[in-house]
Amino acid sequence: MNYYTEIKNELINNEITKKVKDYSKNKSDLTTYYNVGKLLSAAGKHYGEGIIKNFSLKLINEVGKKYNTTTLKRMRQFYWLIEKGAPMAHQLTWSHYSELLPLKDINKILYYIQMCITYNLSKRELRERIKNKEYERLDDATKDKLINEASPVVTNFIKNPIIIKNPTNKEIISEKVLQKVILEDIPSFLKELGNGFSFIGNEYKIKISNRYNYIDLLLYNIEFNCYVVVELKVTELKKEHIGQIEVYMNYIDKHLRKPTQDKTIDIIICKKDNKFIMEYCSDSRILAREYLEI
Repeated sequence: MNYYTEIKNELINNEITKKVKDYSKNKSDLTTYYNVGKLLSAAGKHYGEGIIKNFSLKLINEVGKKYNTTTLKRMRQFYWLIEKGAPMAHQLTWSHYSELLPLKDINKILYYIQMCITYNLSKRELRERIKNKEYERLDDATKDKLINEASPVVTNFIKNPIIIKNPTNKEIISEKVLQKVILEDIPSFLKELGNGFSFIGNEYKIKISNRYNYIDLLLYNIEFNCYVVVELKVTELKKEHIGQIEVYMNYIDKHLRKPTQDKTIDIIICKKDNKFIMEYCSDSRILAREYLEI
């Protein structure tokens, strides 16, 4: 087989397709680069690693400057990735896959591919999620569910730590300040929590007996059909925080929750988690997450 001629023909046909059929450019790109990657992999086995540089010099001269050594190696990586089990998802562009190719963990790659498909992420949004180590901040149980394609629950995608964007760089010294920082970029905060969260209110007023209490943040998860109480603590998690939270959740369940809705859950966002306390917390609806300022 003349590997170079096959590779050249694949790339030229793709260039023609992109000019004639604009709607199918992305599908053509991915299919072409997969085929080229496959040919490069086979050629490398016959002629050694140096064949990529040899092909690149000829392709730059005969097809286009963009087919340099780095680009060809990336196409070969793409072929290897698909062969490992990653889908050739046409909702993703070649630019998306270029962001994913440096990642080594196939499960991490599959996670980000699914996020791109579900939320129509741009290349920039994908890069930001990878940079913020979104996958690494999921717990092991969630990762196991993703691998085994089990149905997730609302709490699975709440990262730890939760990244709080603090553009002022001023020290967060109170719950009020932490709340203000969160509210200044509430969309980013909701994305940190996971899927389907919407904002209802802050300092949400509830009346218990003859006294008013204030929930730091009250959210609703549309996907999982439940209220979410969020309490903010700029200290280490303490046992008395758990009792306060349980009262708030029970109040929401009694006075706001409809029979068709699931039970309220709670997220305690604190400066430092206390795993010992959470180990003896009998209510599985309560989660503790540390926050990290950037």
